[in-house]
Amino acid sequence: MVQKYDDMKILCVLGKHQYGVPSRGLGIEYDSFIPALRSLGHEVIHFESLDKSYYANFIELNRSLIHIVEEERPDIMLTVQMHYEIWIETLQIIREEFDVATVSWTTDDSWKFREVSRFIGKYYQAMTTTYPDMIQEYHRDGIQHVMLTQWAATSNALLEPLAAKSCRYQLTFIGAAHGDRADRVSKLRSLGLEVTCFGYGWPLGPVSADAIPNIMRDSVISLNFSNSKGANQIKARTFEVPGAGGFLLTENAPGLDRYYLSGKEIVTYDSLEDLVQKAKYYLSHPCERDAIALAGFQRTVKEHTYEMRLKDVLDFTCESHKRLKHIHREHSVVQFDKVAEKHRVTLPLKLLRFLLVMPCTLIWGEKRGPRAARRLLFEFCWRFTGEKTFSSAGWPGRLFYVES
Repeated sequence: MVQKYDDMKILCVLGKHQYGVPSRGLGIEYDSFIPALRSLGHEVIHFESLDKSYYANFIELNRSLIHIVEEERPDIMLTVQMHYEIWIETLQIIREEFDVATVSWTTDDSWKFREVSRFIGKYYQAMTTTYPDMIQEYHRDGIQHVMLTQWAATSNALLEPLAAKSCRYQLTFIGAAHGDRADRVSKLRSLGLEVTCFGYGWPLGPVSADAIPNIMRDSVISLNFSNSKGANQIKARTFEVPGAGGFLLTENAPGLDRYYLSGKEIVTYDSLEDLVQKAKYYLSHPCERDAIALAGFQRTVKEHTYEMRLKDVLDFTCESHKRLKHIHREHSVVQFDKVAEKHRVTLPLKLLRFLLVMPCTLIWGEKRGPRAARRLLFEFCWRFTGEKTFSSAGWPGRLFYVES
């Protein structure tokens, strides 16, 4: 029973690796949240929710989640929900049968709110968002228990800055080569900037989580792209670079000035031309670069670690749990076996999967085709079936536990 806000047992339901794929390296949340929660004095249990090799299907995943809650009786269940892997019925069962405070840390709410967060939000006792403008969207959809928070730096990766003259790399970028990033980097190189890239999709490939802070620290300039589906956003890298003693040159994003002073603690750019100009300036002015790197590091240590962020999230979750649990107890208890029965794949659904996958495979190939088919079905479902998409009866989960 949640009565105090320290020395708690916390169940973290999230992927250990990015997108549940070990070859893509450790996920930010796994690598950051769990150590921070333990540093705060809590007992932490991890439940894998993204790696599909752990379970035969979504029925087994959701049944296992309910079982670990029943067995471990955590005070708080903290999730990072990708899409429909955790059924809303499962959240109802956990909420109604066990005295567990539930909170979901959301990612990419600039676009994901309309596709995911607004449908699952009412089934949690607390929601978080890193987008100030989305608070009113949550409230408009009747979700009042939402907290504005932000990404941060991992305490065990805090490193004093190196002087520019001691750095190994001129300009680095760490992150997957998706979207237009490869084109951007190619353009920068054509304009005379030496850019070394690490991550999924680049020739050098991913690097271990332990190596990332050292690369940032060992770079005269660490580059960050802020765009996501056309909207600039504050990313975890915004805090990780100065926390690791690096000099951050980042694409501007709404609200960034709440956390760092541009030109004094980090440097922002608004266009490719602006990026090139500022990169060349600070490469040739090492003393100014060093002063900014030090100021950014000091600000991060003082205000932007995951211990600070998560303490506030846990306090908010516990308070929300106290307010809402009596209201939620009025609901009738959901029976998991009846819920699981709705997840069975009927012959018409098998035919639908075939009709979706076949043309997509012809267009995008054996590997990408099933993923494209799943994405098309998901896009249709959240628009036209809404909340049902995230239930046991949702078509994307029933047809695409595995995509090939």
